[in-house]
Amino acid sequence: ERALYTMAVMDLEGIPIDEVLRYLGAAGKDPGPLLPLAEDCARELLQRLPGGLLLTAGAAGRVNPMTIGWGTLGIQWATPIFTVFVRENRFTRQLLDQNPEFTISAPQGEGAREILSLCGTKSGRELDKIAAAGLTLAEPEAISVPAIRELPLTLECRVVYRQPQEPAAIDPRFIRRFYPPEVDSGFCGANRDYHTAYYGEILAAYILE
Repeated sequence: ERALYTMAVMDLEGIPIDEVLRYLGAAGKDPGPLLPLAEDCARELLQRLPGGLLLTAGAAGRVNPMTIGWGTLGIQWATPIFTVFVRENRFTRQLLDQNPEFTISAPQGEGAREILSLCGTKSGRELDKIAAAGLTLAEPEAISVPAIRELPLTLECRVVYRQPQEPAAIDPRFIRRFYPPEVDSGFCGANRDYHTAYYGEILAAYILE
């Protein structure tokens, strides 16, 4: 069972909710009922992001969750969007380029630390992280990539735009901190690989129960 909520109220960048609804209406989108749960869930999602969420991608029979600490949630093209950033050498990028869909999964409570640690330090090329972390896949509603039952707060997203980073456009402070050229691409933390941004239109949002 799932507690459904609309993404129409999930922008936290100062745009009033009635303006968000107007934008969605102009785009021909039905914002659905305004449930009080929605804004609370958006806030929880963004508050948990620095500590880790799961980005799950899947293609050719492989499903791979990856821990992320970066992301943006808001309205673009009059559409609810979650944007993720994936380094060039990641197995997740390979899957996203084959099948441009993903889920975002957030924990509720404090029981996901070991899951996030494993999924953030191991590569899906060599390890089935679903089995290793003991994760339970849940049938998606609008895309082909499953949700993760152990991290119940879920967004289902389809990529509508992708953009590799342009190093010359990044502040030099961030280049040295996040893209040290001497660190090999295989390192799980900051390394020399730049990111590709994947803008995902949010097609479904719910809490697995």
